[in-house]
Amino acid sequence: MSIAQSFIPEIDQEAATTRRMLERVPADKLAWKPHTKSMSLGQLALHVAGVPASVTDLATPDSVPLPGPDQFNNQPEAASAEELLPALDASVAKAKAYLESLSDEQAMSEWSATQGGSVVMAMPRVALLRAIMLNHWYHHRGQLSVYLRLLDIPVPSIYGPSADENPWA
Repeated sequence: MSIAQSFIPEIDQEAATTRRMLERVPADKLAWKPHTKSMSLGQLALHVAGVPASVTDLATPDSVPLPGPDQFNNQPEAASAEELLPALDASVAKAKAYLESLSDEQAMSEWSATQGGSVVMAMPRVALLRAIMLNHWYHHRGQLSVYLRLLDIPVPSIYGPSADENPWA
């Protein structure tokens, strides 16, 4: 098993947890925001669904220019809750196919991000996959759990019981 392939069982486990979160996103609250500076629920949910594929696109070339702040703050919003699970499935499938094809040499090769022609971030590609594909995904899924709580929607178990659900009971 390659270094990158070792991430696949984690992606499968986390995709199942992410699915439970996205299944609870209410169709009538997609435009809701907890704060004016926050993403809407529809933006956040679609972002959570798409992170694995987005990072695959980011990690494929050896270097990428960073988007401007307007691009970071201009996330697409889900038009319906029904599009979230297919988006997650496609995203996870794309990420897994990429990880299955990535050699150890490619995983350990340097990846960089540039801004204005200067390198602002450089790391082994495998570090990008851990930090952004996985950790970043979990971070935003955690935000989504807070959105659900604020909307009084039961939060599913993530790494054990939540206040609403105990998988071990």
